[in-house]
Amino acid sequence: MGEAIYDVIVIGGGPAGLTAGIYTARHGLKTLILEGSKLGGRASEAQWIENYPGFPKGVSGLKLMKRFISQAKRFNVEFRIEHATGLSLTEEVKTVMTRKNIYLAKSVIVSTGIQKKTLKVPGEMEFKGRGVSYCSICDGPFFAGRDVAVIGSGKEAIEDVSNLSEIANKVYFIPSSEGSGNQLPKKLAANVEILEDAEVESIDGDVTVKSIKLSDGTSLKVDGVFIILEHVSTTDILTEAGIRTDKRGCIIIDRENATNIKGVFAAGDCVCGGMQIVTAAGDGGKAGLSALRYVKSLKNQIDIK
Repeated sequence: MGEAIYDVIVIGGGPAGLTAGIYTARHGLKTLILEGSKLGGRASEAQWIENYPGFPKGVSGLKLMKRFISQAKRFNVEFRIEHATGLSLTEEVKTVMTRKNIYLAKSVIVSTGIQKKTLKVPGEMEFKGRGVSYCSICDGPFFAGRDVAVIGSGKEAIEDVSNLSEIANKVYFIPSSEGSGNQLPKKLAANVEILEDAEVESIDGDVTVKSIKLSDGTSLKVDGVFIILEHVSTTDILTEAGIRTDKRGCIIIDRENATNIKGVFAAGDCVCGGMQIVTAAGDGGKAGLSALRYVKSLKNQIDIK
């Protein structure tokens, strides 16, 4: 059993969760961030970020997230590398369970992000951040005037094909057999080639991506591969705890980042907003302020041990 009753427990240590923790802890709330794998989340894996304000020459995702973490530590945010395995959220005192401990809090902020499906072919993990990307808005400008491939399904994949067609020299669109990838638009830009029956067997290169190998034995020379498969829905423990999500698994929030459960807020990619570090951080700030107002509004304050 955790010894303290926290003012706020943040589930997820990516940009949204770290920002939320900065906001709550800076105002004196006893704050714990639980992260199941590594602080910084997927943002720390970004090789180079050019669109985060305040870094005119760009910054690596790892360096940026280290600054987030350092700032949170400055305000005495506590960290535990533990995966949340169960939640009880409807009472005034919320309970967050991990394999190691049971933690109590007056308020909970969910910032679990989303997990993108991977293609699971040779070379994908090897060239992640070195030609393999999961976000055209984030990384598309790095491939201006080059040849790229988009492998994916659903609305996001088609939007990314359209975005990349305005930047890249050539875009190969390989619809995935998963999801709604076969619902192709009637008209695409002239530099887009759709390969409907193709399957990717491997992503190849040396330091960076150079080509992809298809199931018919042919290879396409490309500098970038964008894998845009529909994301994995929000973890089951959230919906089991009563948090409402939409049909995509995105947590439903109001303008104050509040969920349907009193004292529970959500921020970042798990609410399916802008899907950018800057929008996740903004969401985290809003959720942190909302949690602050909620905790301070409680009539029967619980003494923190």
